[in-house]
Amino acid sequence: MRHPHATGGARGARSWPDRPPGPGADAQARGAPARSVPETAGQVEHRRDELLAEAVRRVLGSTGAYGAMVYLRSPDRRSLVLRTIAGVPLSVMSPFRRIAAAGPLPVAVCFRTGHGIVLSDSEDTMRRFPQLAVGLPYDFASACVAVSHGRERFGVLSALWPASDDGVPESASPQLAAVADELGGGLAELEAAGQSVEWGGEAAVVELPPPSVPATRVGLFDWNTATGALAADAQFREIFGFGPGEFDGTVAALNRRVAPGDLPSFRAAARTALEQGEVLAVRVRVLGPDGVPYPVELWARVPAAISDGRTHLVGAVLDVRSLTAAAAAVERLREGVFSLDLDGRITYANRATEPLFRARREDLIGHHPWEVLPWLADPFYEHRYRAALISQRPTVFLAARPPGGWLAFSLYPDAHGVTGRVVSAESESESGFESGPGPGPGPALGSAPGGAEPPATPPPGARTGLSATHHLLQLASALTEAVTVRDVCRAVSDEILPAFGGQELAIYAVRDQHLHLVSQAGYPDGFLDSFEGTSIDARVPGAETLSTGTPIFFESVRDLTAAYPGLALDEMGAWAFLPLIASGRPVGSCILGFDRPRPFSAEDRGLLTALGGFIAQALERARLYDAEFALARGLQQALLPHRLPEVPGIRITARYLPGTQGMEIGGDWYDAIVTGGDVTLVIGDVEGHSVAAAATMGQLRSAVRAFATGGEPPDQVLARTNRLLLDLDPGLLASCCLVRLTPADGTARIARAGHMPPVLRHPDGRAEALYVAGGPLLGVDERAVYPVSELRLRPGALLALYTDGLVEDPAVAIDQGVERLRAALARGAAGEGLEEAADRLLREVGSTGRVDDVALLLTAFG
Repeated sequence: MRHPHATGGARGARSWPDRPPGPGADAQARGAPARSVPETAGQVEHRRDELLAEAVRRVLGSTGAYGAMVYLRSPDRRSLVLRTIAGVPLSVMSPFRRIAAAGPLPVAVCFRTGHGIVLSDSEDTMRRFPQLAVGLPYDFASACVAVSHGRERFGVLSALWPASDDGVPESASPQLAAVADELGGGLAELEAAGQSVEWGGEAAVVELPPPSVPATRVGLFDWNTATGALAADAQFREIFGFGPGEFDGTVAALNRRVAPGDLPSFRAAARTALEQGEVLAVRVRVLGPDGVPYPVELWARVPAAISDGRTHLVGAVLDVRSLTAAAAAVERLREGVFSLDLDGRITYANRATEPLFRARREDLIGHHPWEVLPWLADPFYEHRYRAALISQRPTVFLAARPPGGWLAFSLYPDAHGVTGRVVSAESESESGFESGPGPGPGPALGSAPGGAEPPATPPPGARTGLSATHHLLQLASALTEAVTVRDVCRAVSDEILPAFGGQELAIYAVRDQHLHLVSQAGYPDGFLDSFEGTSIDARVPGAETLSTGTPIFFESVRDLTAAYPGLALDEMGAWAFLPLIASGRPVGSCILGFDRPRPFSAEDRGLLTALGGFIAQALERARLYDAEFALARGLQQALLPHRLPEVPGIRITARYLPGTQGMEIGGDWYDAIVTGGDVTLVIGDVEGHSVAAAATMGQLRSAVRAFATGGEPPDQVLARTNRLLLDLDPGLLASCCLVRLTPADGTARIARAGHMPPVLRHPDGRAEALYVAGGPLLGVDERAVYPVSELRLRPGALLALYTDGLVEDPAVAIDQGVERLRAALARGAAGEGLEEAADRLLREVGSTGRVDDVALLLTAFG
């Protein structure tokens, strides 16, 4: 429940502007060439890859974002699969490579609703999408927009920016939307040609142009070693210092440009290339115009197409003066300098890193530092690297290096990776660096303070990567929000199954020492019937995993049939059978099926085993909630009107939908009360979702009905109800909107207590939200007054009263939700019945992932 003007936005937060679902122009209008020849599957996939890669490049080039991603729907449309990524490590996004389309993450909400989502910083993310904050606990701004064409929705385009006071730049919104529309149009062309644009493979990483560096010139040559003729391009001639007309096309002229001391190496390289077929990165010096030599690199090979024996070499020469000077400068530093690529692998380390790391550079290059340096194996250090990269902010920390001593690290990120600096640290108090796990550094260099030893090297296989940890937290978070048994099963199906790429799921609960199916997804019709009521002592994997308390994994059909010959099988290729045990008591079993053989790594097995424990605890907790739910639901149904009055001159209908999460019991209510020649229309919402909220709702509904039936005017009905709620002191607040309607002349008197504004559709089809004056919520101030506004309804008018559950959506501000309802009401077709209008409004306006209850009361006048 929320006051209509309390948007609750965080710093810099804003909602994405509504826009058409896709471009209206066809392929020819965009200048795309007509295609009359059918394309092969490989050509279609190549075109799709080009479209996606170009989309993320355009986003990074036009919006100031440092990272961009494209998600496409999966073939079964239950998931969104990360297809293309740039500027963000694929390893960091591991928990989000496959997202449940029905889930609560911003990408999923954007895909379902078609509305863009903007998150200004980590605070905004935590407030609106806590599950994303669990998986990516870093400070950054983000936005996502649906990739659509007409009514067809293909996926979502997402981008990341460094967190700042301004959040996502204002200019980025239209640019991101334009790129998404263009991409949607391109994908629509492929689909119109009969080709699938859905994706279920690995994500493609788009390489970004390297940052600006000193220019490296490259010249090309073709050398006939038999005749000495040398064909060279202009760059080659410039690198070797030949002016216009000075090069006569012979290798003899080239020899005069090579430093005399390097001629033997130059000739030896040519012989090696002829004998072995190629030579790579041979360094020789060239004499400059002033006689001072400078380095170049030669790369050459024997062309495969040459038919006259090994008498030709083709290749390139690189002018590496600038890069050599830069590398030499870094190598002269006494502090360690290293670089990491986007995935955290070391791509360069200067000479000073070797004594600091106590490792050779050749053993470091190409590896993650936390993998080759055991004293960096704690996830804390990988977390610092990810924090720098995702927030795009420098970060510093200390690390203990055994057998004694501390190193101070500084990380400087950009969209291409991280440059690191490392020096010896004397004192944490003097350095201002954040220390990693283990004893805090002391004053003595080269020894742990206070005689404490730095952290011991973890045993092999003991380390759990951050991606695994975040994955576990991400999926566990979905279960912690699940309250009923149905919630738990839906969370497992929507979150866990897609995350591991599974196709089948079955959850069994134990009742009377037998297994009974609670939920299933993906199985053929009737396949599980024969397993219903299986004894927990039976020799089938779903029962044995529970009786032994040990997960069972089968990586292929052969493994399963060897262990359980004769067991009925479907078309899956691998399985995981997980015992569900809570507090030492068997709760049930969970079965995951995969459509092809797959290995289960130690990390997979550990994650699935841990998730089995989470599922068991969630199911056990859900049983208790379900018992309370049955009581509360029955109470609420008893308190809502069983039928609405029939009044000449008006027609009334109502809808009530429970929330899709939690207890599914709340304080929403509606009523229509006949008072003489008038009808009092009431809608209200008690905060919270509990038996207490339902009970308070019942008391307020009875009070409003009693006061209205006694002839009190609308303002006094609300004022007396407010005082009653304060006297009852249930610790809850409530909102209410009351309309006293006189059918004889169409007079409507409206009073509001912190409730959403009514929406009125006029007979000509115009619709407006009636932001009439109102008072505070019920239960706040015993002296509160509730002003009454009067208007006249004409025959054919339609009035909508509703609770905020209808218009609330985490993707948009509450006022935009009201505007969505207004627009939907205005779209009503001529002759649309009142019942049809109510059903349509629920479909078009309500959020599929709503948490709150929804009450809707429609009244047609005349």
